[in-house]
Amino acid sequence: MVPCTFTYTGIRVRDLDRSIAFYTDILGMRLVFRMKLRKTRGEVALLRSGRSRQRLELNWYEPGSRYAKPFQVGEGLDHLAFRTGDLRKAIREFRKAGHAVVDGPHGGPKAAWIYIRDPDGLWIEINGPLAKA
Repeated sequence: MVPCTFTYTGIRVRDLDRSIAFYTDILGMRLVFRMKLRKTRGEVALLRSGRSRQRLELNWYEPGSRYAKPFQVGEGLDHLAFRTGDLRKAIREFRKAGHAVVDGPHGGPKAAWIYIRDPDGLWIEINGPLAKA
């Protein structure tokens, strides 16, 4: 066994600008950096949530790159999870921004969760209390 610490989740996206906008404008993440990668003929963006140590890496590869594959929702990734302090308010904000809740809410007043989808169809879990404490 090699002692490891989880540092980030990397996902492939079809449109890097659209995905950066979703994760920053809708989920409140901050763009840490964005750069082109000549070796992969792609581009990468690293995002972070304000109070979390978790990072999200968005990867885009130009058609013809050996790393580019036909897109399939998920490709083994089940979902990404984000926590909020007021799930009811989050549901209202997602709907206002045109992002429907696709499943939920589940759980109870103190610990509940819903799912929305990102621009490429990946399931995003949003969890937190249904009633503000």
